[in-house]
Amino acid sequence: KVELNMKFSLFAVTAALATGLTGAFAPVASPRAFMSHAAPRRSAPLSAFTSNIFETTEVKLAETTETIVKGGRDLFPLLPKAFEGISKIGVIGWGSQAPAQAQNLKDSLAVAGSDITVSIGLREGSSSFAEAREQGFSEEAGTLGEMWSVVAESDLVILLISDAAQSKLYQKVFDTMKPGATLGLSHGFLLGYLDSIGEAFPPDMDVILVAPKGMGPSVRRLYEQGKEVNGAGINSSFAVHQNKSGKATEVALGWGIAVGAPFMFETTLRDEYKSDIYGERGILLGAVHAIVEGLYRRYQKQGMTAEDAFLNSAESITGAITKKISTRGIKAVYDDMSEEDKKVFEKAYSASYSPSKEILQECYDEVACGNEIRSVIMQGDRVNSGKGFIGKIDGTDTWQVGERVRASRDDDKIPLNPFTAGVYVATMMAQIDVLLEGGHSYSEVINESVIEAVDSLAPYMHYRGVAFMVDNCSFTAKWGSRKWAPRFDYILDQLAYTAVDNGAPVDQTKIDAFTGHRVHQAVEECCKLRPSVDISCTAPTSTKEIVIK
Repeated sequence: KVELNMKFSLFAVTAALATGLTGAFAPVASPRAFMSHAAPRRSAPLSAFTSNIFETTEVKLAETTETIVKGGRDLFPLLPKAFEGISKIGVIGWGSQAPAQAQNLKDSLAVAGSDITVSIGLREGSSSFAEAREQGFSEEAGTLGEMWSVVAESDLVILLISDAAQSKLYQKVFDTMKPGATLGLSHGFLLGYLDSIGEAFPPDMDVILVAPKGMGPSVRRLYEQGKEVNGAGINSSFAVHQNKSGKATEVALGWGIAVGAPFMFETTLRDEYKSDIYGERGILLGAVHAIVEGLYRRYQKQGMTAEDAFLNSAESITGAITKKISTRGIKAVYDDMSEEDKKVFEKAYSASYSPSKEILQECYDEVACGNEIRSVIMQGDRVNSGKGFIGKIDGTDTWQVGERVRASRDDDKIPLNPFTAGVYVATMMAQIDVLLEGGHSYSEVINESVIEAVDSLAPYMHYRGVAFMVDNCSFTAKWGSRKWAPRFDYILDQLAYTAVDNGAPVDQTKIDAFTGHRVHQAVEECCKLRPSVDISCTAPTSTKEIVIK
């Protein structure tokens, strides 16, 4: 349920436009070329971070070297030192991330022998109290309470209510936090909102971010499934936005390790929200939904049965294609094809790359300038006032047929359709190029465009369907994917598929740019750091699986 009553007034917009337009509101650059071989650019480069508690590692990603911290259950004994001075961690909310992160934090601290309390804070009267109690949190133990009481009592406040609710309640959160407490976020959306209205975080507090590159259920599932192999989980970015105490980096790293991140890489709050909001509208959710819907229709027009059309579109992506990318990288999809299939892939890739990049560039610019954040807030306001509605999207023939296909699925017989692969990979590569041109680090680009897609979201899409995944993600993601998916569907149908049907020649420069792209080495390197187990969506779990009724 979205709780939002924030009115985004014309005055606020005008104020934002008059405040100098810095940071996320910098002027949008002119349209870029549709292919790029340039190295990433960053206006304010991140220096290699250091830690006095956790060992750092340097990894070579394409032409850059980045500093990361590798996680593992063997590091849990270091958590008390990382959380020095913290006696209570308040996890505020009970949406996608909160149940998983709270349970993982509680379990990890118990393994470490720490007496730090992890407490859930919920809105008074929330139906989620019962769910939290089912997972072992209780008022009697001091691990469950009313939201504002928990905020006031906590030394680390991990704010995991919806983005829209944060835009409404942020000032009360700031005012309620006790002096010296740290504010923890798992999304940079709040900074984008504050930028848009010319405000900032209070200067006297630490502000940190740990952003798992996957939805909450996968954060918990992999943590549970990796207990016997020194841990498994979802990679996380981290950021230190304000470091008043001088301890913010250690707290952020401790938080990420405690929730089970196999490795952590540094970002900024602005880079995180730009890449995250953009990515979920692209290949993570919106674009893949559009690709499946469009190809499902196309293949039937070409004579396939509905079941075969679904197999060659949705199943091919969530099964054969993403599984290969997960373990061996993007280019392996192409390299393993027969010569005949490579020709089909090249036609699809050549025709799809530029149309996809056109929409992706527009989407990135809309996020970077703040328009997309305003769109989320306004839609939340419409829903809250009864003027808007976000319903389920699984009622089309595509997803009804998908239910039948999954019921009789044989994973060994799922085809890797070369045309589907060409469209999907072209869109993924276009998303990567937009982020690299925007100055994002390779680790962030790969996690937001590849790893989250293939290791976190695709397994759930394969298990329950792409539409199910869109229906059960965060409000920000589900609204954005609904808004942008039709744009991808339309442009691919109107420009890419018609070009193929009209016999347009393959643009060899695009194929050469793909096969020789610097990102492939970086992706392959990141594959070595993937979770030690593959996520199982059917294994028993204590996590909350969000389902829209």
